[in-house]
Amino acid sequence: MFEAFGISTLVVAVGEIGDKTQLLALLLACRFRKPVPILLGILAATIANHGVAGFFGAWIRGQFTPDTLRWLVGVTFLAIAAWALVPDKLEDEAPKPVGRYGVFLLTFVAFFLAEIGDKTQLATVALAARFDSLLAVVCGTTLGMMIADAPAVLLAERLTQKLSFKLIRFIAAGLFAALGIAALLSAAF
Repeated sequence: MFEAFGISTLVVAVGEIGDKTQLLALLLACRFRKPVPILLGILAATIANHGVAGFFGAWIRGQFTPDTLRWLVGVTFLAIAAWALVPDKLEDEAPKPVGRYGVFLLTFVAFFLAEIGDKTQLATVALAARFDSLLAVVCGTTLGMMIADAPAVLLAERLTQKLSFKLIRFIAAGLFAALGIAALLSAAF
């Protein structure tokens, strides 16, 4: 359980840096300057999105033999490593909150939708397929998301000027590649 939690936290924390949802967090923080509802929206959206992804990964675990699953998880992580090398950009600005719904709901909806099919969601599926503890995986991936996105929200303007997202993308790609290779070489999956 602790292994699943720790690996899940690390994978998503590193994988989220420079990701489009982190860029979305920066955009929302710069635009609305309301960190608490933004952080709560990110947290709620991540729990919902990664919860669904985790259940899907757990279902996948029951559908395949351990050897087939090892190959699926390994290849998935290698694909995510390649994907991590491609820089994310926000195509459109986030819409302004409408009336009574406010920044929290805007953040929740935007993050939930932005995470669909994202690297960190696919990593959550793969991790839930790999580990028996669904709760540890979802809690770990959620914590990893908050570790990466909370500083982006709280220090938005300073971070955009100081961090090299290119270097961090390469580190994230290396981590995903290492996990993929480890899964492929692991006999005790």
